Amino acid sequence: MSDRKGITRRKILKTGAAAGITVAATPMFFTRGALSAADDYRNAPKGDSVTFGFNVPQTGAYADEGADELRAYQLAVKHINGEGDGGMLSTFSSKELKGDGVNGKKVVFVTGDTQTKSDAARASAKRMIENDGAIMITGGSSSGVAIAVQGLCQEAGVIFMAGLTHSNDTTGKDKRANGFRHFFNTEMSGAALGPVLKNAFGSERSAYHLTADYTWGWSQEGSIIKYTEALGWNTAAAVRTPLGAGDFSQYITPVLNSGADVLVLNHYGRDMVNSLTQAVQFGLRDKQVNGKDFAIVVPLYSRLMAQGAGENVKGIFGSTNWHWSLQDEGSKAFVKSFGQQYGFPPSQAAHTTYCQALLYADACQRAGSFRPSAVGAALEGFSFDGLGNGPTEYRADDHQCFKDVLVVKGKENPSSKFDVLEVVEVTPRKQVEYQASMLGGDLGPYNDGA
Repeated sequence: MSDRKGITRRKILKTGAAAGITVAATPMFFTRGALSAADDYRNAPKGDSVTFGFNVPQTGAYADEGADELRAYQLAVKHINGEGDGGMLSTFSSKELKGDGVNGKKVVFVTGDTQTKSDAARASAKRMIENDGAIMITGGSSSGVAIAVQGLCQEAGVIFMAGLTHSNDTTGKDKRANGFRHFFNTEMSGAALGPVLKNAFGSERSAYHLTADYTWGWSQEGSIIKYTEALGWNTAAAVRTPLGAGDFSQYITPVLNSGADVLVLNHYGRDMVNSLTQAVQFGLRDKQVNGKDFAIVVPLYSRLMAQGAGENVKGIFGSTNWHWSLQDEGSKAFVKSFGQQYGFPPSQAAHTTYCQALLYADACQRAGSFRPSAVGAALEGFSFDGLGNGPTEYRADDHQCFKDVLVVKGKENPSSKFDVLEVVEVTPRKQVEYQASMLGGDLGPYNDGA
């Protein structure tokens, strides 16, 4: 727990040499580099630079998201180091970062390819920590990856700033003290979407779920079922599909004869583009079932996905963490900077990872240290504004950010290839907040490395 004054009350794992105590052994694969008493945490930076590790899907089903994440990370490093127009540093409520690096050191970075596979993601994170001296790992576009890398960072004794991870488990049953998430979760998506779906489609509906068969898909399916059944909907079926399936026709065909009048696609990235496109090609949008127009719902949207699916997204509801059309000063500053750098607007993936890089750097600056427990204490209970989505808090109890959630739908008359989603409701934080104990798990102690 945090006392909101930056002093952690949670137990901290320290190295035996520094603390004079015996602690549980760190896994054997983290053995590189003995620590001195003066630098008693892993990868304490020496010299005039500090290394961040950007671990994103550069190949695989979520590669488009990963490419935008990496663009945003590179932009964040420029702004932290004083290059460019500063972006959100000018709107961020914390004024600790001055555009001259962090704690007197310039930020450099290394990258890894998660391949949207947990084993590959852990291997690339391990390499960046052991070989490249990364003080912090961030990124990913899969909850399976995020949970795996978060666990590894906890074992290694470095901070993990999660990228795109939407499963409840990341800050629920699998949360860790060394991990922090800016992105929202499936519980919040369900709470935000439920009332909108009732208003749009009524309370007597039969839903058929196609669900990516890993932790995020299961979590998303469960949250949507929870909130739609509370409205009076019934669940006709919930069918699991493999990540990266490509061809979803064998899964869509049974929907036609199921009696369901809503298809919920718990898919993301290229999987969502493919499954939605094929569902439309099968004629589902033109069907009438149970005397109602058939509906399709995509619970988690991104602009990149909507752009990939083209006209197929028109009128289809979903939720998103952020959208480039928001008119708050922070969002406008980020869209301007990103657009000037890359020639097109940022996605929610880019926004999330940019914010995570700034939030980590700011916490280090406020703590006056890169020590994980000190940085964690600076993040716990931290309330801020100016990074989009309005006032936001990193809740101390589970390291989950709470802020407003956007409900969007595919735009009927887009003005450009980037103008594919419209925000239909900004759901206030109080509607999506819940008790940390509801999702289970235990943060445990910080690990500063061994």
